[in-house]
Amino acid sequence: MAFLELNGLSKRYAGAAVVKDLSLAVEKGQLVCLLGPSGCGKTTTLRLIAGFIEPDAGEIRVGGRRISAPGASEAPERRNMSMIFQSYALWPHMTVFDNVAYGLKLRGLSRSEAQQRADTILAATKLAQLAQRYPGELSGGQQQRVSLARALVVEPETLLLDEPLSNLDANLREEMRFEIRRLHDKYRYTTVYVTHDQAEAMTTADLIVVMNEGVIEQTGSPEEIYQRPRTEFVARFIGGTNLLRGRWDGADAVACANGLVLRCGSGEFETGDAAAVSVRHHDVRLSRGRPEAETNIVQGSVARQIYLGSHRDYLVSLPDGETVRAVTPAGLSIPPGESVWLHLPPEHCRALAH
Repeated sequence: MAFLELNGLSKRYAGAAVVKDLSLAVEKGQLVCLLGPSGCGKTTTLRLIAGFIEPDAGEIRVGGRRISAPGASEAPERRNMSMIFQSYALWPHMTVFDNVAYGLKLRGLSRSEAQQRADTILAATKLAQLAQRYPGELSGGQQQRVSLARALVVEPETLLLDEPLSNLDANLREEMRFEIRRLHDKYRYTTVYVTHDQAEAMTTADLIVVMNEGVIEQTGSPEEIYQRPRTEFVARFIGGTNLLRGRWDGADAVACANGLVLRCGSGEFETGDAAAVSVRHHDVRLSRGRPEAETNIVQGSVARQIYLGSHRDYLVSLPDGETVRAVTPAGLSIPPGESVWLHLPPEHCRALAH
């Protein structure tokens, strides 16, 4: 039995289904990321887990105990969960120490025990030297660490994070991704983390749940989601990819326009049906001369080329009007308008049901 279970969960607003018959099992100590675009239902799912809203159908169980169902939901404060929001929500008139220790005081811990636990978590989150400062004297990354410390110090059964890094700049976001993962490895709380940022999910998660329009498109490890997407939506949302559409042509091939037939090294094969082929930008081989490969090659012309320091990003127009993006070493510089060849290696082509 999983520690956190969502069974057939649904929620509607003004007649529109925001979460649709969603089921998910989270093991104890696992960090799960709900990943998807705005409006996909991930924050609503998190709020259902927290108890801020009640489901219209289905149930939520923690440790086998039912905590949510239509007309029978426990109050948020009885769920032994901590939630971190997009805003840090720190008390501006309290020091860092007092913000962190506040939840312990509410739970009636003695002064000495509260002091010990707060000091321990402040050290773990690298905030000990800032304990007597006020939130207004801290950077955004430091305030986010205070928010994490405050959530962890009460030793929740479940930790919930709702886009916790969205207010930080790019460098701080990257730093805090690793910090969240480090703290999770240290404390191993069962964690549900909502984000629309692929890099956050890939860095922090044990399990990624890709959501779209209120349903789960795919669940898997970061590597599985990236390397083996099952749908066009997942392939596009997780990492840059090209999607070339056609029809099944043989056991492992998709026939696209202009006679291009793409052999696929993996995927779902259903002969005769419409299909799409996913190939990541960095897996496309671009060259001036015709490749030695006999399959999965096509000629086009450079529509755009951008130098990005460590690499170049090409957009290549094919004869049928389709475009393919390719990432190459920075040293390969081919100007727009010049003819090029593309090789899409079969081992990097994944067939998707269309």
